Amino acid sequence: MGKQLSRRKFLKTAALGATGLVMFPQFLASCKQNKGDVDDGVIRVGFIGLGQQAMYLLDGFKSIPDIQIVAGSDVYAVKRDRFKKRVNDYYTENKQEVEVEMFENYKDLLAREDIDAVVIASPDHWHAFMAIDACNAKKNIYLEKPLTFTIKEGQMLRDAVRDNGVILAVGSQQRSDTNFQHAVKMVQEGKIGKIERVNAYVGAPPTPYDLPEETVPAGLNWPLWLGPSEYVHYNAQLNPPISLNPEQNEQFWGAWRWYKELGGGFTTDWGAHMFDIVQWALGMDKSGPVEIIPAGFEDTKYLTFIYDNGVVVTEEPFNEQQTKGVKFWGDNGWI
Repeated sequence: MGKQLSRRKFLKTAALGATGLVMFPQFLASCKQNKGDVDDGVIRVGFIGLGQQAMYLLDGFKSIPDIQIVAGSDVYAVKRDRFKKRVNDYYTENKQEVEVEMFENYKDLLAREDIDAVVIASPDHWHAFMAIDACNAKKNIYLEKPLTFTIKEGQMLRDAVRDNGVILAVGSQQRSDTNFQHAVKMVQEGKIGKIERVNAYVGAPPTPYDLPEETVPAGLNWPLWLGPSEYVHYNAQLNPPISLNPEQNEQFWGAWRWYKELGGGFTTDWGAHMFDIVQWALGMDKSGPVEIIPAGFEDTKYLTFIYDNGVVVTEEPFNEQQTKGVKFWGDNGWI
């Protein structure tokens, strides 16, 4: 069935899973329209990266009709055990017989030919590599933001998606938020006049890694966690610990995102959302800025994007509280 999953069917399903909503009429209609000779109507999904974000996504995906969660992969044994228990408990409670297989190495999950799609919720430094491997394995993908760690990786992933004819959906849920939808509508309908400038404040960039070295816990494959990144020593802040007995989930988000060796700081963590809203509102989804000036270059105080229509976007606070968000300035008002 893997090669028969349609773009429309997967995108509907990915959106449902991301929000935790079940829109039965649209989803079932899509399934009926796209059933083929080898399509049994079931989308089999594997999860890659089983941390805190994956648990949120699992809660959304597992209850969607005709979705089966059949595999999970993580480099930390206790997180594999948690994932398997949650999935098994769900299917047992709902009287469904679904076998869930666990892997330490995500490549073993991708080797399963019956898996139609994967959810990738790994740290940022792994995004491109896992997604490109998934493309080459002909798996459709729901990938957490940011799309990739670097621009070059993004270009490589774009090519892999096109070359393999797979579907790639990226977690950018702010586009589904009514507040952002309203603001974008106001901008696009000209309610605040011609846009002159935009403030998109997201927060500080990453800093060099400086956490103290700690002992790697049993069951964690630290070299595989690092994967393509440069070597940094282990600290629990990077891969938040959990336990099953007694049950205790992550008490904080993984701090890898704040260090330049592994993440992009707030620039990518929040920028993937806020800069995207700017792109959307300005009608630049298929384009982008023609010039990017980094903070600190000559007399540039803030990261700056310049568009061919003259709009200037700065990663600059728009209030004293330094609220993370976007403010559009038009010649007839602001929002």
